Amino acid sequence: MTLFDQISEDIKAAMKARDKVRLDTLRNLKKVFLEAKTAPGANDTLADADALKIVAKLAKQGKETAATYTQAGRQDLADDELAQAEVLESYLPKQLSLEEIETEVKRIIAEVGATSMKEMGKVMGTASKQLAGKADGRVISEVVKKLLA
Repeated sequence: MTLFDQISEDIKAAMKARDKVRLDTLRNLKKVFLEAKTAPGANDTLADADALKIVAKLAKQGKETAATYTQAGRQDLADDELAQAEVLESYLPKQLSLEEIETEVKRIIAEVGATSMKEMGKVMGTASKQLAGKADGRVISEVVKKLLA
């Protein structure tokens, strides 16, 4: 079952359970999935890897929006955003810890043969593909910089 199909099934379950937050979040996610499927060049398909990128992006946006609301003193809106981000994160693979990211990046550096900051692009390209959905790009970048410096 694809992630798109899983979301459709979970929408039905959320309706039956009368879980408003989950239902609203999943409906929005399905809307974004449908937009991605009908985009030019998508051929009416959405691979699970692309779907996971969308879920990760929406979860990250939700957290950033919640932080903005908190700074503005609107904790009620921040709580709503965080609840939706939590629902989205339940569809993402388990995030790697900092130590696990460092281990993976060290392996990638050895694999690519990078020795200096000049080769950061090669390392980041490989690391971004291999750790997609498992770690935030910003964290990967910081680890790569630290290890190549």
